[in-house]
Parts: sequence; structure tokens; C-alpha cells
Amino acid sequence: MGTARYFLGMEILPITGGLVLTQRKFAKELLAEFGDPEATSVVCPLDSTHKLAADQGDFFENPSLYRKIVGKLNFLTNTRPDLAFAFQHLSQFMQHPRVPHFQAVQHVLRYLKGQPDLGILLSKDSQFTLEAYCHSDWADCPHTRRSVSGYVIFFGATLVSWKSKKQGTVSLSSAEAEYRSLRRLVAELAWLSRLLSEFSIPDITPIPVKCDSQAAIYIARNPVFHERTKHIELDCHFVQEKLLAGLISLKHVHTKAQLADILTKPLPGSTHHQLLSKLGVHRPPNLRGGVGNISLSL
Repeated sequence: MGTARYFLGMEILPITGGLVLTQRKFAKELLAEFGDPEATSVVCPLDSTHKLAADQGDFFENPSLYRKIVGKLNFLTNTRPDLAFAFQHLSQFMQHPRVPHFQAVQHVLRYLKGQPDLGILLSKDSQFTLEAYCHSDWADCPHTRRSVSGYVIFFGATLVSWKSKKQGTVSLSSAEAEYRSLRRLVAELAWLSRLLSEFSIPDITPIPVKCDSQAAIYIARNPVFHERTKHIELDCHFVQEKLLAGLISLKHVHTKAQLADILTKPLPGSTHHQLLSKLGVHRPPNLRGGVGNISLSL
């Protein structure tokens, strides 16, 4: 096998088909500092059957410990899209964490114990194409009734961008929530397309955007619908502008094939790992040999 190389605290490990970018050293240090060596591992970051609330449970006696662990989990999301929703969800309770919130953090650490070395596959595929998926979980937050948006972007076969974020306002319908999710994604794609053009990569538009909401796609494609959607903020119509300009093309995808689902809600273990495989999140092989340093020329 080849040797591991380090860059900005991340390991770059060779595997068949490309490289794996992982933070397993940081994950193991996190577990050594805060994990319970007697705890058993679990198959998903959060319990899909349990909802956390800001006002339920006793206050946690050591809030600085909670904040420290969640802050370190944020760093892990640089290579772990499987932790992005868990971090987004747990970071909402940083100000006044309660006992159930800390128990959820411990659940994430138990998941990390069983999967400390997962990382992103950097495929050797030379395709210069972008493809994106976006999704939202309508009114997911039981306290504020705000929705959670999530998207993933692939460059060729490599996952290059992902996001899990609670929306800033309450959406009055699932279509509105999906449309707001589309707006976030299209803004990211507009930036990526400009970046790639500066690298002299041939025009890759229209970029296929896959959404599982037919209503959101109809709103973007048909200006007549806008008379009935004036309650949606004007900046959401940025999607229609970029669609007409040819930056993106909208395609419907079945909910079961929605890869961004992992960024909007806790999922059962089997579904969670199926999506991870499709996203190109892999466990690197055991390596033999020394560890080198990677140098980059800017």
C-alpha cells in the first residue's frame, strides 16, 4: 500500500480509484479526550426516533464541555458530511444545553467510535461536470417550526460541497421550504461555475439540479405561478433567473434517490449508510509504511 500524507491536519490516503481525504487522527484524539471507552458504538449519529427540544430536560451542569465537543465536531464536518446535520442540530442548544442535548452529543461520539476513519473519496475520474441535489425537511424544528435545508454538489464523481442549515424564516408550505433550499444551492453553483471558468474549464452549464419537489420545480419554470407565491421572499426568485439564464436545469428525483436527505434529518442506520456510499464517503484501507508530508505550490 502507499503512504499517508498530511495537509492542514487531514490525511490523504491512496485507495483503488483515487484518494481518501480523512480526519481520522483528529477523530481518535477527540474520542480519547471525551469518549467513553466502555460505550458501545451505534450505526447513526442521532437517534431518528427522538426529537430534541430547547426547553425539555434539566440544564446540563457543564455547558462549556458541551460547547467544546460540539465545536470540535464542527471541524470534523470538513470531511464528514455524515456529521453535518448532527452538528447543525446540536449547535442550536449551545447557549443553554440540557441533559438530553448532552446525551445526544454522547450518541454522536458513540457513532464516531465505530466510524472514526471515514473520509471523502477524491475520484481519479477526469469528468469536468457539476451535479447537485437539494432537499428540505419542512417545519422540522418543533420549537420554531422552521425547516432545514440541505444540498450536495458533485464535481465529476467527487463530492465537493455540502450544507445543512436551518432556514431563517418559517415556510408556509413544503414547496416554499424546497424553493428556499433551491435558492441556497443555486447561489453556491453560481459561485462554483465562476470559479471553474477562471481555471479555464470548458463551460459546464446547464448544471443538473435534482429536487424531489414537483411544486418547487413548477414555480421556478412557470412565471404565472409567481402571482400565487408573493409571500415567498423576492430573493427566492433568483432560482428562476438562473434557470432562464441557462446556469441550471431542474430535474425531479424520487425521494428514495434524494442524496441530500442525509443533511436534513436523522435517518435509520441502513438508510444512512446507503446514502453515505452513494455520496462517496469511504473507509480507507489499513496502510503500511511511513507517513510523509504533502507540499503544495500556489
